[in-house]
Amino acid sequence: MAILPIRTYPDPVLRRTCQDAEPGTEQIRRLAQDMLETMYAAPGIGLAAPQVGASIRLVVVDVAGALGSPDPSFLLNPRIVRSSETTAFEEGCLSLPEFSLEVERARVIEVSYQDLEGAERSLVAEDLFAVAIQHEMDHLEGRLLVDYASSVKRDLYRRKARKRKAT
Repeated sequence: MAILPIRTYPDPVLRRTCQDAEPGTEQIRRLAQDMLETMYAAPGIGLAAPQVGASIRLVVVDVAGALGSPDPSFLLNPRIVRSSETTAFEEGCLSLPEFSLEVERARVIEVSYQDLEGAERSLVAEDLFAVAIQHEMDHLEGRLLVDYASSVKRDLYRRKARKRKAT
């Protein structure tokens, strides 16, 4: 396994709509494990393939790992099939250093996806787990946390990110 470099805003790969992931390959299993190791090292609770430069529909999430009880989920080609009432969480993003924002998302979701071998699966996620999955799925569509911010906050962060990149 390897720790991969995390792409940060304004890297163009973060804005691409991802293609379906091909399950059951050694390449996808290796990428998933590398993403998991990268996420834990960052540290974070979720990571999407575009954040490590791969424009495919693969998400890794582990909210329990932050509490010392690793329980990772690998979601290939995820789709939300049902959601319920909303809740607001303060979110951060490994691809947006020094940026956080309160975002309202579904509190409970049902997600259908493929596992790493291609078996069709589904899960019901609540609270932080649901929010983390939705956040990572945004990455698969080229949508970033900064897109939820007011135009003023978004512009301030863009200027800050450009300055950081120039140094």
